[in-house]
Amino acid sequence: MPFPSPSDKKDEGPALYIVSTPIGNLEDITLRALRVLKEVALIAAEDTRHTRKLLSAYDISTRMMALHEHNEQERSVRVVEKVLAGESVALVTDAGTPCISDPGYRLVSAASQAGVRVIPLPGASALLAGLAAAGLPTDAFHYQGFLPKKQGKRLDLLKSLALLPHTFVLYESPSRVVRLLGELESLMGDRPAVLARELTKRHEEFLRGTLSEIAGELAGRPVVKGECTLMVGGARAVEAPPVSDLDEEVLQALADSVESPSRLAKSLAKRLGLPKGEVYEAVVRLSGEEPL
Repeated sequence: MPFPSPSDKKDEGPALYIVSTPIGNLEDITLRALRVLKEVALIAAEDTRHTRKLLSAYDISTRMMALHEHNEQERSVRVVEKVLAGESVALVTDAGTPCISDPGYRLVSAASQAGVRVIPLPGASALLAGLAAAGLPTDAFHYQGFLPKKQGKRLDLLKSLALLPHTFVLYESPSRVVRLLGELESLMGDRPAVLARELTKRHEEFLRGTLSEIAGELAGRPVVKGECTLMVGGARAVEAPPVSDLDEEVLQALADSVESPSRLAKSLAKRLGLPKGEVYEAVVRLSGEEPL
């Protein structure tokens, strides 16, 4: 099926647009996002000073309003009222996709409940950019984002992540990333991991190896800069050791017999032609009985 022409794709009617913006490189903005940012009546921005740099780069003069985690509840009412009155509003955050570890979900929830059309404009995301270049399995993955700052809650969450069988993704500040790598290694072993730093920017870097290898590389630097996206390999399934022929015989006998371990070992040893002591050890081990 051919792509529709840009004129066919033009959005009509008032709506709340969820607009993804660059995470570092200003060229990572879609044509549709630029058009919407020019056409809406208002842009609700996490930090208007930060967003103004993007708008200035593309000669966009749309009016802005600050909407961040501290005023989102109150400002959401105003945004919804504006759209219901017939004007479109675009929601942007400082970088990436709104609502993904950024403000916005309260506004989207309020808009949806009020019957307002919510239209997402896909684009840059540190989560997807990091995963795509990590080289770790992505058939399934878990996105955790930023961890709690309180040590107890943080470690409890990391322990639960240690059980996941698939890749998981964390965001961390450069000042805490070495500590995080150490915590992960101590809780789940030295797993394969990839640290993406300064994604899409001039000094973009991918550090690949195990958790300890990446931590060692960073620990040798005078300073670590740039927001970090960390991808960690999932827990490997523990393979059960192969069951020996003797163990198979003992397990079957335990299922079929109510004899004491000593009598069972004696009869099995005679039938299998094995030393009674060897058979008795297997019976005690597999039955959980205390040896006599």
